[in-house]
Amino acid sequence: MFRRVANSALPQSILVVGSGGREHALVRAVAASPGRPRVLCAPGNAGIADDAACLPVAADDVAGMVALARREHIEFVIVGPEVPLSLGLADRLREAGIPVYGPGADGARLEASKIFAKKLLLKHRIPTAAADFFDAVTPALDYLSTRSLPIVIKADGLAAGKGVIVATTRDEAEAAVRSMIEGGKFGASGRQILIEDCLFGEETSILVVVSGRDYVILPTSQDHKRIGEDDTGPNTGGMGTYSPAEVVTPALLERIDREIVGPSVQAIASEGIDYRGTLFIGLMLTAGGPIVIEYNARFGDPETQVVLPRIENDVLELLWRAARGALAGTVLGTRSEHAMCVVVAAKGYPEAYAKGDVIRLPAKLPPGVAIYHAGTARNAAGDYVMNGGRVLGVTALAAGLREAAATAYAVCDAIECPAKVYRRDIGARQLRRL
Repeated sequence: MFRRVANSALPQSILVVGSGGREHALVRAVAASPGRPRVLCAPGNAGIADDAACLPVAADDVAGMVALARREHIEFVIVGPEVPLSLGLADRLREAGIPVYGPGADGARLEASKIFAKKLLLKHRIPTAAADFFDAVTPALDYLSTRSLPIVIKADGLAAGKGVIVATTRDEAEAAVRSMIEGGKFGASGRQILIEDCLFGEETSILVVVSGRDYVILPTSQDHKRIGEDDTGPNTGGMGTYSPAEVVTPALLERIDREIVGPSVQAIASEGIDYRGTLFIGLMLTAGGPIVIEYNARFGDPETQVVLPRIENDVLELLWRAARGALAGTVLGTRSEHAMCVVVAAKGYPEAYAKGDVIRLPAKLPPGVAIYHAGTARNAAGDYVMNGGRVLGVTALAAGLREAAATAYAVCDAIECPAKVYRRDIGARQLRRL
């Protein structure tokens, strides 16, 4: 069972690393711990600064972040983004004697290299799509000629959620291969690519708190990656999500645990990786069963913004246990309410977009609504302004999904900003099933 430890046993000085909506959700969740810890964020953003002290150290400045943690006498670090994890921030913090939630660079390779992750999946016979790997155009095109359309081309390395192209024609597929390997579309991240058979079905996101061979599965959610309604247009970092994803029935979740989550955790440990952090498993629910699309080595964004509000446990205690190897026996409590997060983005995202447009938020929010800041800053007059592609995440918690959707969209409509855009069909698949 989840046994509550005395508040004095929990860390009282917390640093959250990152600057997006995920980090804003993490800041609020750990700040709500009964022990009322001191919470800092680096570098943070304008909205996070309303809830925690923000310090101007870049998330990928590993040495600077370790120095900050030492200077501020930080007792526990929670790393949000994938880039500092892939650069070894968690390793350097642990070497400095500072407990951290987030995998070392070896575990972060599950996200930093799609080829590494695919090889692990294939080696341990975890359900995944057929694929092959290339660093030259000619063999890649030869392989393409043997596969059916649509086909998926992925940059091997990190590409801010945009390194995946689903090609529906041969010309589009060949252009994607050339643009990555020869054209440098994603820089070094795309010099090696993975060509993967396309899967069909519904996607869902499974977030797992992992501590070595122990793990806890968090509430299910379903993200919406494409910029346009009806899942059209290019991929983004995520335009909205909801939880629970009721397409994942209790019986299906049991199967996912048995065939994918458990084997994944054990496979990672068997490779000599002491993984202490979130394992994000992106799944396609196909007619033949659940299949892994990808691993991420951190909380998802915007999945975190709907998952954390539905957790009954003290989130700080949960992550602290995982970081310290004390997760065994933990039982998760989940709220019955439904949550929806609609991402408000800047017009033009995920391509070029303007910054600096003033944002006017509603003076009063309805019950159960939180606005998480992602790409915001303050101008000289003290106004919130757009400072990124994904700007805000409007999350509503309600008894049912339809009510959560209505509330979230009412708040999105009430936000004043001429350059705002957002999808109006988040959760539509599930709503049609109701």
